[in-house]
Amino acid sequence: MKYFRVHTSDIAYLTQQPRGIFTTVGKLVDSKTLTEEETAEYWKQREYFERVLPVPPFYKDGNPDHAITWFKDTPQGQDIWNQLTFYRQMCSKYGITLYKSETTDIPGEIIYEDDFQIAVINSKETNCHAELVSASIDKDSETSSE
Repeated sequence: MKYFRVHTSDIAYLTQQPRGIFTTVGKLVDSKTLTEEETAEYWKQREYFERVLPVPPFYKDGNPDHAITWFKDTPQGQDIWNQLTFYRQMCSKYGITLYKSETTDIPGEIIYEDDFQIAVINSKETNCHAELVSASIDKDSETSSE
C-alpha cells in the first residue's frame, strides 16, 4: 500500500511533525488572514470534509497521542486529494509551501484506519519521497472555483 501526506515544512507543536494541510489552513482562519469570503468558504469546505472524510476519534480528546494522518493512495484517498483545491489555493495565495510526501512503508504505529486514511504514532523514518505541490496548482483548478 502507498500512503501520502500533504503538509508544510512547519513543525506542529503538538505532534512535532510537519503541519498538515487542514491544520495549516485552519490556522489562517484563526489568525484572521483570510478575507471574509475566504473564511466563509473555509467553513463550507470544512463542514463538507467533516461529512465525507471520517474524523479519527482521538481528535475529540485533543489528540493526546500526538498522531498524524496519512491518506491511503486509493481511489477514496485520491478523491479527497482532488477535492482539496480550495485548501491548496489558500496556501498558494498566502505564500505557504506545501509538500506531498509519499511512502510505501507504514510510516509509524497505526492507531486508526478507515477507507481514506491511517493515523500513526511513533512516526518513523521511511523511504519517503516528497514533492512540492503548492506551486503545481494548475489553471484548471484555479478556474474551477470561480
